[in-house]
Amino acid sequence: MLAELLTRHWPALHGLVAMLGLAVYVIGSHARRQRRHPSAAIAWVVSLALIPYLALPLYLLFGSRKVVRASSARPPAAPFKARHSDTSAARFQHLAGAMGLPPAASYQQLAIHQDGHDALQALRSVIGGARSSLDLCTFTLGRDALGKEVTDMLVQRAQDGVRVRLMIDGIGVYLGGHPDRRRLAAAGVEVALFVSPFRSALPGRTNLRNHRKMVIADDHRLWSGGRNLAAEYFVGDPASHSQNAPWIDLSFDLRGDLARQARAQFDQDWDFATQAPRSDAPHPQTPAPACPAAGAQLIASGPDQADDTLYSLLVSSCFTAQARIMAVTPYFVPDATLLMALTLAARRGIAVDLVLPRRSNHRLADLARPAALREMSAAGARVWLLDGMIHAKAVAVDNELALAGSANLDERSLFLNYEMMVAFFESADVHRFAHWIERQRAGATLYRAQPPGVVREISEGLIRWLAFQL
Repeated sequence: MLAELLTRHWPALHGLVAMLGLAVYVIGSHARRQRRHPSAAIAWVVSLALIPYLALPLYLLFGSRKVVRASSARPPAAPFKARHSDTSAARFQHLAGAMGLPPAASYQQLAIHQDGHDALQALRSVIGGARSSLDLCTFTLGRDALGKEVTDMLVQRAQDGVRVRLMIDGIGVYLGGHPDRRRLAAAGVEVALFVSPFRSALPGRTNLRNHRKMVIADDHRLWSGGRNLAAEYFVGDPASHSQNAPWIDLSFDLRGDLARQARAQFDQDWDFATQAPRSDAPHPQTPAPACPAAGAQLIASGPDQADDTLYSLLVSSCFTAQARIMAVTPYFVPDATLLMALTLAARRGIAVDLVLPRRSNHRLADLARPAALREMSAAGARVWLLDGMIHAKAVAVDNELALAGSANLDERSLFLNYEMMVAFFESADVHRFAHWIERQRAGATLYRAQPPGVVREISEGLIRWLAFQL
């Protein structure tokens, strides 16, 4: 009888569930101010209309993209009166300030790590030099030789009386090999998982991962970049039987006020991860400088920002570049606007160089990128493919701006993940980051575009439907 009733009324029931799913989507998007990428919005609407029984639970679990509250909205920014003499760095800083990011801060003793050995020595120095506080944020902490060494150091620092806080992403904690959190906690290390998929009470946020990487000692020293705390990002694991070489990655450390800003960002993420009560008072805004200040600027990007900060700054920088744009990233799956900004820069005579791994550790990302690479090549940009895995994330524009940190040039990093980049404005340091990219490019081969066949073009299009989730 029940089966007969369901069969008879199935169209009406399906329509009712589909309308309910679409209503939840529309109301949720409006109430939470979810400005979605067009491909993601289309995918959700089509899925909720056709398979609401599957799509609605997935939307409730994964559907949020922003977690900014209305009470934290920014006041209107002062208008920027552009002058012919204004540099790309000046415009960058003004736009960053208009989106609520902290102003440029001073730093000293910047060290750009030339390889994994340098990065590991610097990490040991920062951890070992902490006297009162030590804060670490990472996507993964490996259950390998490097992870064990970091764990040992954190345990020792906590036993020495240093307040140690370790924040690991709620998904990354499983991808890295499930570190020994019980031992860390027993030694006095405070450990927090950022939105655990199994324990979090935050609806719709399971898909929003914390990809930021930073180690802050005593509010004065900062170690950051693209490296997770696992062996393959540094020098490999001597105990492993694998013959694979360690990945090429980029990290840096410095001292100064910028480290204090990073600590403030860590505190916000820690409060969110631990569900500590937060003030409803709006974050104080500091006017952006009218001309570029010496120093660097912390660029936080992700669901905790009202705007897509890094994405907006990258697109803007492509249009203000005067001579060159250099970039290195492991995954290149840009949206249409960023791809257009890069190709237009190349067409107007800007030297655009992009360094990628010939084959990354993310096969779907590799399969999704060929159309963008062909378009870049056709516009006159040079794409360089490097043998071996390069995991570095950096962009250099002219001799005025260098961005380095955790964000990839793909839609997941630019629209979904919590990411952190640092924008450097000192010309000497911009040159050092550009030189690091050039050094990787020297060992790469130039990409030559080949016209795709019909089957390949269709398969690439299907894969790009998933690009927003890559």
